[in-house]
Amino acid sequence: MRSYKVSKPVKRFRIKPKSEVFDAEIDAALARGKAKNETEPRAQSVRFDRDVRKIVVTFTNGSEFSFPPELAQGLSGATDEQLGAIRILGKGHGLHWEALDTDLTVPGLVDQVFGTRKFMAQQAGKAKSAAKAAAARENGAKGGRPRKEAHVS
Repeated sequence: MRSYKVSKPVKRFRIKPKSEVFDAEIDAALARGKAKNETEPRAQSVRFDRDVRKIVVTFTNGSEFSFPPELAQGLSGATDEQLGAIRILGKGHGLHWEALDTDLTVPGLVDQVFGTRKFMAQQAGKAKSAAKAAAARENGAKGGRPRKEAHVS
């Protein structure tokens, strides 16, 4: 039987118990949450202004943001009564309309995100401009949108 001599001492690693790892993850998550609370906009109050037909959000820093409900997913076509029944979620990070089963995030609204990715893509496709109308007329005169050519490499 051979014996081997170790020239360097073997480093021993201490494996942390799961509870220590879990505690560290919780501490990191709490730190991220605290940073978000200090930097992201939060709603202090919200109301539906019937006169101008807009949702008005007042932030914790005193500034206001308003938008027409027709821009937001789930709010277009709603009655004034339904639009007026708004509730602030969490610590001001979300808005909720119970009767419409609709939720919107306050940071998302500030970033002009008024719904899901699919909804926003549909809204972008509805954009109207003189250039888009001219291109549609030109393509219509040619028999429709031109086909894409296949590229062979």
